[in-house]
Amino acid sequence: MIRQPIVVTIGHVDHGKTTLLDKIRKTAVQSKEAGGITQAIGATEIPIDVVKRICGPLLEKLKISITIPGLLFIDTPGHEAFTSIRKRGSSIADLAILVIDINEGFQAQTEESLQFLKEFKTPFFVAATKIDRIEGWIQNQGECFLDSFEKQPDWVKQKFDEKFYKLVGQLSERGFECERFDRVTDFKKTVSIVPCSGITGEGVAELLVVLAGLAQTFLKEQLEVSRGVGRGSILEVKELRGLGTTIDVILYDGEIKKGDWIIIGGKKPIVTKIKALLKPRPLKEIRVEKRFENIDYVTAAAGIKIAAPDLENVIAGSPLASVHEGGQIEELKKELQAAIGEIEFEKTGEGIILKADNLGSLEALIGIFKTRVSIKKAEIGKVLRKDVIEIETVKDRMKKIIIAFNVDVDETAAKEAEDKSLKILQNNIIYKLTEGYDEFVKEEKEKIKLEKLETITLPAKIKILPGHTFHVSHPAIVGIEVLAGTIKNGYKLKKNEKEIGEIKAVQSEGASVEKAVAGDKVAISIEGPVVGRHVSEGDELTTILTENDLKVLKELDMKEEIELAKEILSR
Repeated sequence: MIRQPIVVTIGHVDHGKTTLLDKIRKTAVQSKEAGGITQAIGATEIPIDVVKRICGPLLEKLKISITIPGLLFIDTPGHEAFTSIRKRGSSIADLAILVIDINEGFQAQTEESLQFLKEFKTPFFVAATKIDRIEGWIQNQGECFLDSFEKQPDWVKQKFDEKFYKLVGQLSERGFECERFDRVTDFKKTVSIVPCSGITGEGVAELLVVLAGLAQTFLKEQLEVSRGVGRGSILEVKELRGLGTTIDVILYDGEIKKGDWIIIGGKKPIVTKIKALLKPRPLKEIRVEKRFENIDYVTAAAGIKIAAPDLENVIAGSPLASVHEGGQIEELKKELQAAIGEIEFEKTGEGIILKADNLGSLEALIGIFKTRVSIKKAEIGKVLRKDVIEIETVKDRMKKIIIAFNVDVDETAAKEAEDKSLKILQNNIIYKLTEGYDEFVKEEKEKIKLEKLETITLPAKIKILPGHTFHVSHPAIVGIEVLAGTIKNGYKLKKNEKEIGEIKAVQSEGASVEKAVAGDKVAISIEGPVVGRHVSEGDELTTILTENDLKVLKELDMKEEIELAKEILSR
């Protein structure tokens, strides 16, 4: 038996994911007769007869026969649609629609969405939304894109092509070969792009046809449902009046019955018995007090709510299995434990700390950061004071950071971090976290560089300016020009190979300054020499350097300073 594919929409905020889903839903509701659309838990089920009604003319035109029983769209917003529905290192979504506003192209969360698609190895195609916003576009409510496109003036078609192929270019830069869906010859090698509008419904029929076509062509084996053990992923944990703690589950394989044993993976697996199995009533019957109806049995793929004892400590993203009899419980406990255990990385004493809101998010976070830096600890939940105390023990400053994805920071943790000048990087966009971490590393490297520079003498060449002797000795005060490099208080100077004395102060226009650099003309006081005896106006002096000074400059890769230091040391 083939189940309906599980589809997730993903993309940048405001690029039209919700509008597109709403349009698909509304179109389906408008097309339905007796049967039709079902609002499932965290998902929208569209039976295939509804898809056929929406896409009928297009199916005939393209000579396509649809064999899947329907489509199950995950409704959960944002990253959760992806990361909280996971199974052993991948997403349970069979297909993803990457939603991109054709007018805006790639944005921060588009990049992040691609990261997720790569990390979870999910097949996808692109919905190029908001075609109705293209200048001059003539709206044709509910029409197929190809028909609507033919009705556009040539100059509008040209505008469309400019935006469309700019998007193709952006995807190509990121390693994906793409083309408009009707021009694709090999769907395995080329990512399809379906232009559409969530407002007018243009292109929605093609979107559903491409979805169904890709699913039944490439995912047949994946869509085979086995009888017996029900397997699912937990979307959300919710309190419900009269039922207590409930879990929203996407069932992607097998079957679940009321009264079944369920096993939920976690640090310590939870085993409990289903008290109630619930599905929402049809849309037209939604009432706040009677939103759900009890069912006895459900097969994959479906969105359901489960009420059972001992669900308080369940974590979103956890895998779930159900069995009719208790005999398989121990075996499934081990299996689910292994599934959780696969979220692994090489734990080191020296490494960053990762915190995330659910298992899937954590898995994605580890996948992205483990290629950049070693990880000390990765956990679900908000940032606590103990995390801050733990990160303080890390010696490597590039790793002295807590990265928090979509979780809060406890007040005591925030205060502890502030008091100890420790960095907590918090965001609900992974892309922003990776950018933030790169910026943190850059800043730390700069701080380390400045600290190291404080321990050495920098190379410099200076010239005593004629007519600028202000004090002959104790100390000698002269006007100089910095010919190359940098001088500071405390630097020792030499003339040829002979030490002259030490800089005691640097002044510019009567005010003390910390340093002077190439091109500056300043006054300096030098303890040691007598002007006219040890040094004279017009003399060139250099700073006194050691081999260690040169070594540090090489470590910091300061090319100009290295060349100047070599010149001074060779004299």
